[in-house]
Amino acid sequence: MAFGYGAGAYQQVRSHGGVESADPHGLITLLMDGALERLVKARAHMVRGEVAAKGEAISRCIEILGGLRGSLDRKADPVLVERLDSLYDYMSRRLLQANLRDDASLIDEVSNLLQPIRDSWVKIAPAAAQPATSA
Repeated sequence: MAFGYGAGAYQQVRSHGGVESADPHGLITLLMDGALERLVKARAHMVRGEVAAKGEAISRCIEILGGLRGSLDRKADPVLVERLDSLYDYMSRRLLQANLRDDASLIDEVSNLLQPIRDSWVKIAPAAAQPATSA
């Protein structure tokens, strides 16, 4: 199940470019950026009453969140991974509610939850990507 989500999310982000040369950390950043972009689009479609486009943008964001859940390294830090997994699941459920209720505040809530995770993820990139050097 996670593979399907991840593959779909990857395909969505692939159109942004940079996927072919991105490292795993960069791919996660691209997924988060793709999700945030779709949240902006979903909100705009919702405000304009564009039901089909809103539903598609929300569905794609949910797929990306599934890809993020599937990419979690369960061996790294089990407590943190479980919290992130639960948070991604919560965001997906809130987006379903946003779509059903036509509630832009729920889209804003998800965006406000995802943005700091994305910002923190980007900040750890240099430390994670730096190979150990010998003196």
